[in-house]
Amino acid sequence: MYYLNPKLKNLNRIFDQNERSDYLRLDLNENPKGLPKEILQKALNKITPELAAEYPETKHFTEVLAKHLNTTPEHLCLVNGSAEGIRYIFEAFTSENGRVVGVVPSYFMFQIYSEMYGRQFVKVSYDNDLKMNIDNIINELTNDTQLLILLNPNNPMGNTYTEDELKKILQVAKEKQITVLIDEAYHYFYPKTFINYALNNEHIFITRTFSKLFSMAGCRLGYVVGWPEGIKMVQKLCTPHNTNVFALKIAETVLETPGTLDKLINNFNEGRNYFIEWLDENNYQCKGEAGNFIFVKPKTNANDIVNRMKKEKKILIKSYPNVGELGDCLRVSIGDRECMEIFTKALLEIDK
Repeated sequence: MYYLNPKLKNLNRIFDQNERSDYLRLDLNENPKGLPKEILQKALNKITPELAAEYPETKHFTEVLAKHLNTTPEHLCLVNGSAEGIRYIFEAFTSENGRVVGVVPSYFMFQIYSEMYGRQFVKVSYDNDLKMNIDNIINELTNDTQLLILLNPNNPMGNTYTEDELKKILQVAKEKQITVLIDEAYHYFYPKTFINYALNNEHIFITRTFSKLFSMAGCRLGYVVGWPEGIKMVQKLCTPHNTNVFALKIAETVLETPGTLDKLINNFNEGRNYFIEWLDENNYQCKGEAGNFIFVKPKTNANDIVNRMKKEKKILIKSYPNVGELGDCLRVSIGDRECMEIFTKALLEIDK
C-alpha cells in the first residue's frame, strides 16, 4: 500500500535554484570573498586520492575542535551544517504535538521542523522597536513546553541577550523542565557566547556552523555542544559518515593556522564599520547590532531596489516587509570593505 506522510504533503518549502556564482552575494549571510586562497590550498593539499576514497573519520577533527573550544569530545557532535543538528534535537527532545517556543522572525527551519514533525510552534514576536522583551518569552514557558529556541545573535533581527536575561530565562526553563537550544551561528561576529551553559548543565544545547565567519557554507559542517548524555542522543540520530573529508580538512586548517580567524574577523569589522559610517553619512536608518547582516530602510521602494541591484549591478540582497517601525527594508549581508564599497556605490545610484 502506497503511503505519503500527510505532514509533508502540505509542508510549504522554497528551494532556491538561482545561479549566483557571477554575482556579489550579499543575500544569504555568506562571506562573499571566502577564505584566503592560501588557506584553502593548504587544506586541499592534504586531500589524497586515498583519503577521498575513504569514509570520513571524525575522531581527529573532533579532538581539534574540542581543544579549540576548551572542552572534550564527549561534549560535541559533528553535523552536516548546524541545521542537521537542530533537526535531531527536535526529533530527540520533542514529541508529537509537543510545544516548542521560539522568537519570530528567525531562522525559518525552526518552524519548518515543527510542521514536519507535527509540533506546536508558539511564536514570540518582537516589539515594534525591534527589541525582544524576555518577559514575553518567559510568559510562554508553560509546564507542557518541551523546547525553547533562542538565537544569539538572532537572524534576521541581530538582537542579543545579556547574561542576566539568559539566566532569568534558564531558571524558568529548568523549573519547568524545558530543553533549551541556543543557536550561535553568528557567534564570531559577536564575541559573547553562552557555550559554558551547555558544557556545564543538562538540557541546554548550543548549535554552531562553519558556514558564516569560517566561510565554508559550501562544505556543510556544523556541530552541537551539550552535556555528554544529551550529545549521545543526538549522535544516535546521525546518519553514518554524515560529514566529509573536505570540510574536515578545511576547518582543521583554519583552526590550526595562526591568525586566520583574527584576519577574517578584522576584515569583517572593517567592512561593517565602513558600511555603518556610510549609512549614517547618507542619512539611512539601519538596524543590526550583531551578526554579519544589517537592515537598511531605503529612500525608495525596497523590492524595486532588490530587482535593480540584481539586474543592473549583479548584486544580490533581500527585502523584508514590515520590519517594525522601519517598515519595508533591505537586508544586506556584510563583507569586507571592498565589497561594501561596491554595494554603497550601487545603492547611491539606484536609491534616488
